[in-house]
Amino acid sequence: MRGAHLICGSLAVALLALAACDRAPGKPGPGPEVIAPSEVTDFETLYRQNCSGCHGEDGKGGAALALADPVYLAIVDDETLRRVASNGIPGTPMSAFARSSGGMLTTRQVDIIVSGIRSRWAKPNALQGATPPPYSAPAPGNAQHGAEVYSTFCASCHGPGGRGSAKGSSIVDGSFLALVPDQELRTLVIVGRPELGAPDWRGNVPGRPMSPQDISDVVAWLAAQRPAFPGQPYPNQQKTAGETR
Repeated sequence: MRGAHLICGSLAVALLALAACDRAPGKPGPGPEVIAPSEVTDFETLYRQNCSGCHGEDGKGGAALALADPVYLAIVDDETLRRVASNGIPGTPMSAFARSSGGMLTTRQVDIIVSGIRSRWAKPNALQGATPPPYSAPAPGNAQHGAEVYSTFCASCHGPGGRGSAKGSSIVDGSFLALVPDQELRTLVIVGRPELGAPDWRGNVPGRPMSPQDISDVVAWLAAQRPAFPGQPYPNQQKTAGETR
């Protein structure tokens, strides 16, 4: 009998020890398990963590254009959204987010972001019956004619030669053009920046929308202003004796 009492006593001590460990300092309390990053499927969470820093809260725009712009979503298809989100845009702040391109998101998560953007922010009547210019240029533009297009449609806000005015910033700044490829320039000309008061292709001159050729030509003119040595203010500066770089 004494042996049985000893066994019971030992079990009691062990149970008390386990209970004490369960209340040990630093031990996580009861609650939901942490979800692995690859298992997150909530659009709001994925957008906030991966997109909002540049495209703004609720897609309203920031350093990059607004994804919640119905005009933008009317000219861009889901495949383009998916490709840009997955692969990024080389040479720009838009990095790749898909695992296949070095990012952190699975293919499913990229699809959730794309479908969420479309379902929340696209509007069937965004263009009000207008036919938009094609998202991609069908042929290279004419930079010489683009200078005339700029004077007609853009100079009233962005100033002579694109150097800026009280109404709009410079759009020939070398640092800006070095970070914005031709396709993004085209997109900006077509959809504008409504969150900043910049109209789309229909609103620069009342009653006179820009034609597809106008857009291609002004983009060609802007691209011609891009510096050959982005970020280097003195490309031809000679080294002094003994100087190394």
